[in-house]
Amino acid sequence: MVSAAKESFGGLDIVHNNAGILRICGDLSKTEESDWDRIVDTNLKGVFLVSKYAIPVLISGGGGSIVNTASMAGWTVGMAGLAAYCASKAGVVGLTKCMALELAAHNVRVNCVCPGTIDTSLYPTQFLKQGGTQDELEAGQKALTSIIPQGRYGTAKEIAQAVLYLASEESSYVNGQALVVDGGFSVH
Repeated sequence: MVSAAKESFGGLDIVHNNAGILRICGDLSKTEESDWDRIVDTNLKGVFLVSKYAIPVLISGGGGSIVNTASMAGWTVGMAGLAAYCASKAGVVGLTKCMALELAAHNVRVNCVCPGTIDTSLYPTQFLKQGGTQDELEAGQKALTSIIPQGRYGTAKEIAQAVLYLASEESSYVNGQALVVDGGFSVH
């Protein structure tokens, strides 16, 4: 992927590590090792591998920006049944900070965005696949919405705008930060 981008566009200026998966596993004692490995491999190891191969290209081009997608669940709010997901996203936050320190001298900034509850199919699909009912899902979503200070789920566009900010020169002095975009949920 990195080689193809270099060949097609002459290099890299921005990398957005955005792959992620979620699986509701029950409490940690019920989490299958294969589920843990799959979640951590996608959510954390994926950031490591893409970054590992992109960094030399960014440096050779004079610098750039890496934006990693973490999660509010990896920043401040643990969630029952999601230990592997929360751990992997907390790892992304830690990795982001280490990379920022290592790469600052090379004019490469590294930050992450930590979305809160966003209106996508990721959680509902997993909930229903694992035996939850539509009524239970809707009740849970209503309860969660009631404790988000802004009173609604966020949108993919709102997360994209945060990523765009972190990738742009508008944030040229922002480095090693986790930008939480969660409608105020993590404040309480």
